[in-house]
Amino acid sequence: MIARFAIAAVAVTLPLATAAPAAPTSPAGRWLTEGNQAIVEIAPCGPALCGAIVKVLKPDPKAPKTDVNNPDPSLRNRPTSSLRILTGFAPDKARWKGQVYDPRSGRTYKSFLAVQADGTLALTGCVWKLCQTQSWRRAQ
Repeated sequence: MIARFAIAAVAVTLPLATAAPAAPTSPAGRWLTEGNQAIVEIAPCGPALCGAIVKVLKPDPKAPKTDVNNPDPSLRNRPTSSLRILTGFAPDKARWKGQVYDPRSGRTYKSFLAVQADGTLALTGCVWKLCQTQSWRRAQ
């Protein structure tokens, strides 16, 4: 009697334990960066998602117009106004995992994207275990 109950309990709970977790909400679309500095468009890029600056809204007159801080000298002449800054984003549990490139420093960081319940996009960039998050909102 106890054995039948145990087998029935396992049979009922096994499908729940093996169900795949829900995929995270796609961040594809156009986003206003924090401080409304620029619009970044996130879209499929091969098997992953990538994001590029499509419009600079508040240009900094002191900022370089090209990617002068890039560690690859052959890329230093490309314009920052159309730069791909998000690369390789793939689903990772409840968020997307990839890399973010900071043209101001020329560095690339491990990054996570997550569409929040309020419709904003949380972009988190990490160095070691130190992380910083920006909140982006959908562009019209």
